[in-house]
Amino acid sequence: MDRTFVMVKPDGLQRGLVGEIVSRFERKGLKIVAARFEKLPESRVSDQYREHISKPFFPSLKQYIMGGPVFLMVWEGRNVVSIVRKVIGATNPQEAAPGTIRGDYGIDIGRNVIHASDSPESAAREIALHFKPEELCTYTRIDESVLYEY
Repeated sequence: MDRTFVMVKPDGLQRGLVGEIVSRFERKGLKIVAARFEKLPESRVSDQYREHISKPFFPSLKQYIMGGPVFLMVWEGRNVVSIVRKVIGATNPQEAAPGTIRGDYGIDIGRNVIHASDSPESAAREIALHFKPEELCTYTRIDESVLYEY
């Protein structure tokens, strides 16, 4: 099974969307293997968004992400990175399809509710950035035998 990193951003948390977001992934058949609620320190925000540090929008992005608590998660499933990206929708909520998290709850690209890793490599880096290996749980969901062809 593959793993990916997902973060409900401060706007999603403030709007009370954590439960809805978790429910969408669970109903899809994905398995949560780690979660934590916290306010991110500047060093981890810079590491998280390192590819954007030189871009003009980075200072406001950093201020926004550090402006309130976030909900960090690790999800597991076959092809989980691709599945999660489809469930959350396009980065720009105005381009996100209805039925996706951003399509249903986002309006502005700068407040798009959720972050998810965009590749298996990013997922590995982001999981390691936010979680220690011992914080990741390994278990079998009772419905895995009906979710996957083996």
